[in-house]
Amino acid sequence: MHDERRRIEERVARVHDQRIKPAIYAASVPFEVEAWQAPGEPVPFEEAAAAPYKPFAMDTPWGPPWGTTWFRMRGSVPADWTGKRVEAVFDLGFVGDWPGNQAEALVHLPDGVPLKAVNPQNQYVPIAHPATGGEEIHYLVEAASNPDILANDFAGPTPLGDRLTAGDKPLYTFKRADIAVLDENVWHLDLDVQVLRELMLELGELDPRRHEIMIALDQAMDALDLDDISGTAAAARAVLAPTLAKPAHASAHTLSAAGHAHIDSAWLWPIRETKRKTSRTFSNVTALAEEYEELVFACSQAQQYEWVRDNYPHVWERIKKAVADGNWAPVGGMWVEADGNLPGGEALARQLIHGKRFFIEHFGIETKGVWLPDSFGYNAAYPQLAKLAGNDWFLTQKLSWNQTNKLPHHSFWWEGLDGTRIFTHFPPVDTYNVEFSGKEVAHAVRNYQDKGRGTTSLAPFGHGDGGGGPTREMMERARRLASLEGSAKVRVEHPDAFFAAAREEIPGDQVWSGELYLELHRATYTSQARTKQGNRRSEHRMREAELWATTAAVNAPGYSYPYEKLDRLWKTVLLHQFHDILPGSSIAWVHREAEAEYARVAKEVEAITAEAVAALGTGETRVFNTSPVDRAEVVRTSVGIPMYAEVPAGGSALLDAAEPPRPVTVEGRVLDNGLVRVELAEDGTLASVRDLTADREVLADKGNLLRLHSDLPNYWDAWDIDKHYKNRYTDLLDAESVTVVEDGPLLGALKVERAFGKGSRIVQTITVRAGSRRIDVETEIDWHEAEKILKAAFPVDIRAPHSSAEIQFGHVQRPTHTNTSWESARFEVYGHRWVHIAEPGYGVAVINDSTYGHDVSRTVREDGGTTTTVRLSLVRAPRVPDPEADQGKHRFTYALLPGASIEDAIAEGYALNLPLRVADSAGPAEPVVSVDGEGVTIEAVKLADDASGDVVVRLYESRGGRGTGTLRTGFPLAGAQVTDLLERPLTTADTDGNTVAVALRPFEVRTLRLAVAKG
Repeated sequence: MHDERRRIEERVARVHDQRIKPAIYAASVPFEVEAWQAPGEPVPFEEAAAAPYKPFAMDTPWGPPWGTTWFRMRGSVPADWTGKRVEAVFDLGFVGDWPGNQAEALVHLPDGVPLKAVNPQNQYVPIAHPATGGEEIHYLVEAASNPDILANDFAGPTPLGDRLTAGDKPLYTFKRADIAVLDENVWHLDLDVQVLRELMLELGELDPRRHEIMIALDQAMDALDLDDISGTAAAARAVLAPTLAKPAHASAHTLSAAGHAHIDSAWLWPIRETKRKTSRTFSNVTALAEEYEELVFACSQAQQYEWVRDNYPHVWERIKKAVADGNWAPVGGMWVEADGNLPGGEALARQLIHGKRFFIEHFGIETKGVWLPDSFGYNAAYPQLAKLAGNDWFLTQKLSWNQTNKLPHHSFWWEGLDGTRIFTHFPPVDTYNVEFSGKEVAHAVRNYQDKGRGTTSLAPFGHGDGGGGPTREMMERARRLASLEGSAKVRVEHPDAFFAAAREEIPGDQVWSGELYLELHRATYTSQARTKQGNRRSEHRMREAELWATTAAVNAPGYSYPYEKLDRLWKTVLLHQFHDILPGSSIAWVHREAEAEYARVAKEVEAITAEAVAALGTGETRVFNTSPVDRAEVVRTSVGIPMYAEVPAGGSALLDAAEPPRPVTVEGRVLDNGLVRVELAEDGTLASVRDLTADREVLADKGNLLRLHSDLPNYWDAWDIDKHYKNRYTDLLDAESVTVVEDGPLLGALKVERAFGKGSRIVQTITVRAGSRRIDVETEIDWHEAEKILKAAFPVDIRAPHSSAEIQFGHVQRPTHTNTSWESARFEVYGHRWVHIAEPGYGVAVINDSTYGHDVSRTVREDGGTTTTVRLSLVRAPRVPDPEADQGKHRFTYALLPGASIEDAIAEGYALNLPLRVADSAGPAEPVVSVDGEGVTIEAVKLADDASGDVVVRLYESRGGRGTGTLRTGFPLAGAQVTDLLERPLTTADTDGNTVAVALRPFEVRTLRLAVAKG
């Protein structure tokens, strides 16, 4: 047989694209259109309905960046269209085909009820099926003119990322607003041809099925009259029907398909636009569910549900109906799809608590999985926290983006920090925006790593990132692919059903242990430093407020615990942990608003804390210690005088003249407190740090060396730092001045000032305190660089085989060598409050109050000794998507802690992030709760969320060994329970009077609910 493949394939492509698709709408009549541009921010429907409208013609420019234009549309269905399927069709002037970041609109009825949204991939609104003819149509259309920030693939910076810099030139030209007839035979033929054509092109050239499909398509083209597509579409479909009817092989892979619409809670648009995106997407999905009863739409992020509930009550009612009908599946159980690395442990717990509780309260559904397809890596505490929140499974997609290594499995048991395992899957289709193209389906089968053991994988289908969701075309494709020879089988179902089936196939020895590190987007540990600092400070302020509010509620008659305020503030913090806000990968508008929100949170939380402390009584000046470790350190009074104080963990003490340890001396550029001796070089670096207790030099080279690197990644500027950044740099060695600013006896401090680059300045104050080995580097930067990253290096004379970095509820160890590609790929990593390196008998920690990104490397010197260098990433200067990222002033502190054990690093990490508070208050006689026992650490103290008055304490084992101890209450204890994260009882805890026995496995997290005895 002659090879006719090329001719036939090209014939099918042209007829399909140039004849069939244009014939889908058989006839149309235009709407009469009027327009009104809303001034400033979006307005409610009622205001728009009453606004003055002016006539508007097609092909007219409209929509300034971030603007809202309302269109009033009137029309009627022609009488001769009776019995036909009639729809409204809109083209707002769409650019490209991505629905997420350009013109979008929500269509309302005159009474304000939203009908459906339109975007480039979903341009219709149903009118009648069948029509009776003569129907009058009246719509009010809210159209958003969002700029295309992704234009030119992030090739360069754009001012469009903030309404303050975007200008007012119209972005779009309205192309179409019609009432039209959908020719159902042509529409279905279009889908038949698409599915078969795409399948044909994915099959092997020698596969008989490929040739069978090719011949059928060729014959269908013969059956089609190109001058009468509508009249002959049914005949062409009849030719294809036998080929579409052939069932899939019994052993064909199954794609478990769940509708999905990944909606970034902010990214290339501000939060206010996400609120509208949710209404548009959720309107589309609920409308689709009315037409396709088999639809199951998996939707996460309780925050987005709350926005719809509060702003779009009609859509909210439709969601509740879809949930009840089984078309809508709440998943994820988190307040937002948070970043997987940077939120603190307690914040991550609250993500799960608030998310799961929302779905339980509003739908009576307890979600069973963590749905996080797009976060930039996943910390090793997730399995335990997910389980403690009542989850059975975990889903991600982002690991398919790895630059270097491919994970060995798609379905596996993920073992966390403490040994907890949770069943985990990341779809081999390698996208969470599946459209059921032939290429996607074939890729999922070829790519699936667990062949021979597993037979199924998940396929989240629907347009996403900026929303959109599943479409009727996707549903039709799924129907055709349910069982089609040569293809994987597609089964639309709830994700819970997929995970239950897949879990039965995958053996327990298919395990990945430790963090799921994404070998990409490593710069998200550093970009937008002020946003990250706002998060860190907010987390610690919330801890402080809850502790002292609980203490006041137990000890101060008449004090009312601020449940509602704390709940609201936590939700604000959790929202801004979304995986494009906290990582620093959003437009300028998002980060500008984030900084303002963090300032508001700080003000409100400070007021809550001050009120709680004041409620404990007045008349004495006391020092309050929010951290979980006893502290003896220098603190400044309200008028700035340094004093030495000893304060118990979680408690307070009188601020009196406690006997200080050996005083600090300052001689020239040398600080000495009897524990450490610090000498600064003329260039302002640390020339020597001597541990006087261990009698050893800590540094192997210049310490606190500031190095400015060129930082232009290959792509994704705010997200990525590529390995080549290390090759070009400038060391900042020209100190303008080194001056004494504290000369003892409790504080010794030297200030170093530098100017560098394009007008940037950095002022660092190196401080040594009486009684402390910690050497603080208080840093103020006025940053004006572009495409640079600034790092601070501490080369330590230690041969450390690995570094330890704090993460949520524990720490992870990472090799300092690069034996394998996996280790080499971890050239930039994250940690929370501290990084620790050690050799047997001696260790050093680097502490910080707001940075996350760092690298640790190891070299051998000419003298045979080993230098292990810890480098903190301080600030970056990416230009896309925010051209002004990190520009301006920053203030933060990091510190070097010589002679440090892991326990020391933990204690000082808390101390630096939770400064002692000085206030006038009588204070409680003892902490509301305290604990003894090595490694048993209190992370949170609060009142139970049900307002019962019970005290809830979250503990964890922090060292990585077994922890046993006793928890004591500062109140009469009536009983204690071990609970899950949602404060639901699991077991009864052992009590003896006002004590609770605690025994924890390494890194175990435990929640105790303590009943306060009445009377």
